[in-house]
Amino acid sequence: MLDYHALAPDLIIAGTVLAVLGADLFLPQERKWWSAVIGIFGLTLALIPIFTLAVDDSSLRSMFGGSYVIDDFALVLKTFFIITGYVVLLMSVSYIESDRYYQGEYYFLVLASLLGGMVMASSRDLITLFVGLELVSGPAFLLAGWRKGDAKSNEAALKFFIIGVLSAAILLYGMSLVYGMTGGLTFEEIRAGSVTVSDEPVFVLGILLVLVGFGFKMSAVPFHFWAPDTYEGAPTPVTAYLSVGSKAAGFVGVLLVSYLAFAESPEIWGPALWILAVLSMVVGNLVALRQENLVRLLAYSSIAHAGFMLVPFAAASLLDSGDLEKAFAATLSYILIYGMMNLGAFAVIIAGARRVGSGQLRDWAGLGSYAPGLGVLLTLFFFSLAGIPPLAGWFAKFVMFQAVLQDANGWTVALAAIAAVNAVIALYYYAKVVKGVWMDPVPDSVNPKGVPGRVAPSLGLALGILAFGVILAGVYPSVIAEFTEAASFLAGG
Repeated sequence: MLDYHALAPDLIIAGTVLAVLGADLFLPQERKWWSAVIGIFGLTLALIPIFTLAVDDSSLRSMFGGSYVIDDFALVLKTFFIITGYVVLLMSVSYIESDRYYQGEYYFLVLASLLGGMVMASSRDLITLFVGLELVSGPAFLLAGWRKGDAKSNEAALKFFIIGVLSAAILLYGMSLVYGMTGGLTFEEIRAGSVTVSDEPVFVLGILLVLVGFGFKMSAVPFHFWAPDTYEGAPTPVTAYLSVGSKAAGFVGVLLVSYLAFAESPEIWGPALWILAVLSMVVGNLVALRQENLVRLLAYSSIAHAGFMLVPFAAASLLDSGDLEKAFAATLSYILIYGMMNLGAFAVIIAGARRVGSGQLRDWAGLGSYAPGLGVLLTLFFFSLAGIPPLAGWFAKFVMFQAVLQDANGWTVALAAIAAVNAVIALYYYAKVVKGVWMDPVPDSVNPKGVPGRVAPSLGLALGILAFGVILAGVYPSVIAEFTEAASFLAGG
């Protein structure tokens, strides 16, 4: 029997997707912006059943033989995807209108991709997880190439599509090996079946291929090479979504399979994630140092942050006494905070690029002298990404190091040391951007009075929401901790 209360958030978003598509068929061109209004209304409406489910005494609702579950973890992630979608739509309205993109289809694809993330959060078997992941990825392929007349956008979409299809094939092959060895599709069945086959080479290969498949989605090194070109070529609101929503979907998959399906085999996925974490932090940060384009800088920064997110439970899995729930909560906290910081950084780039006319770092010099509001917001989000107190980023770094150094051994101390060095490297290139905005002279190529300084109301609202979230989570980190601690029970299986 279906639990329609539990399914309500997903059903509302599905209905909103269809409503946006229907409205696009009948609305005249000058009223296409109503598609965004419908989308924002639907996202807001979907938060109501999430709230009622959260306060309900029934903390666990299971359907379809345990394949689809509504628990605290699912509710936290569904809320995250909905708020991400809400902010991305606000960021998109003026951007999409300015160049007369196809608006209805754009909002349809963004909402459909978000629905995939919500499905992933509740999935508890391989098939549902894979379907949700592909629903996230499929619309994103089209969104990356939304600037149809731009060669860079076409290249971005093509690279993203080819790598996306390859990663899906690798992931599906790994899942088929896991199913063949354990005889189960649900995570509980796989966990029970893995006890007797944990030493089998085919099972080990299956786990590693699943991690590789999700590694592409997370843009973790060495599966990151699609990200910089795709981020630069895609429309900036799409880039913001890919760096947060799409990346979060990859992490949801890794969290679920690691802590539920492969919970009896941390000796396999733990070292693999340790390597991915180190490579992502080192390569992402070192290459970011050389970037002169703000979008590419944030692309490599996003790769480095993927490494930071992988650190806690990669370390905990290598300890006999490791607290997996604390590591799980640390990774989840980092994902939630990173989402606010990175969306805010891209929102500032959208607003600033309209004033500056470029995404090149040299053209942003002196922005604070003629657009102090944008300068303050850029400083806020970039310093939060660097982990400077009292902004939210400090708490993400704090819980990461706290989880790594619990009952530390040589491997975890080495991982913590590498993370600390990389945090300092990241501070350098974030501070370089802030220094240029406030201390360097305005270049001759930029005319501060040439473009009106007014930020579109929808984009201004997005910036306000994100700035408030970054400050609130930094000053009162318990706001984030309450959500992640409630959801971390999943780490215990």
